[in-house]
Amino acid sequence: MPLTLHARTPSAALTAMEGIKEYIRSNQLAPGDMLPSEATLCEQLGYSRSSVREAMRILSTLDIVEVRHGYGTYVSQMSLEPLVNGLIFRTVLEAERSFDGLIALVDAREALDISLGHQLIDALDEDTEEKLRGLAEKMRAQREQGEPFSEQDQEFHNELMSKVSNPLIQELTEAFRRVHTAVAPDLGLNATEHVHHTVESHLQILDALHAGDVMAYEEAVRRHYQPLRLTILEQAKARGFSA
Repeated sequence: MPLTLHARTPSAALTAMEGIKEYIRSNQLAPGDMLPSEATLCEQLGYSRSSVREAMRILSTLDIVEVRHGYGTYVSQMSLEPLVNGLIFRTVLEAERSFDGLIALVDAREALDISLGHQLIDALDEDTEEKLRGLAEKMRAQREQGEPFSEQDQEFHNELMSKVSNPLIQELTEAFRRVHTAVAPDLGLNATEHVHHTVESHLQILDALHAGDVMAYEEAVRRHYQPLRLTILEQAKARGFSA
């Protein structure tokens, strides 16, 4: 007797979730807008109360809705938080077998930064350049004193990314940075052996932007990520597998 495969029936909660998403779309609700009460949604959409409640829980986890206890449920700002959390878990999990995921993350960060050359050159003004140069010089001074400079490093990149006109690129850049920040301590990626190259690359990036030299900017970005690549390769070798 041949084996018959049956398509899996979606759960009532998942069906209700799609119905709520369609309600948001069809009513053109925007982030910050309030959704009807649970009882009203049940009546209008035809789902049970338990299905709507579970659907809201899932949508909240996905950062599509925000439940404000005592006030109601609202369309959220729909950040990349679920993506960040998923990437953190995926990267740490993959690191138990190889560091390929980490290299892929560095590749993505580098590619995004390289793509912004023309835009950053056009957007750089005197005030921003002065602030960035001050931060880079402070990073150099703190490195020479053997002190951490992660705060200035992040401020440098935040200031630079503030000149990017595409908000999604800004969000993705910040998401990838947060993933790296979260996994680095557990995976031994905070080594300082190559840190002097990291500091100098910030100044090289700034010099390239000041000169309006896209190719020099792209090369400086590659130098910026090279210390991280070396650290990943060293950690991979120490753990007995390749990256």
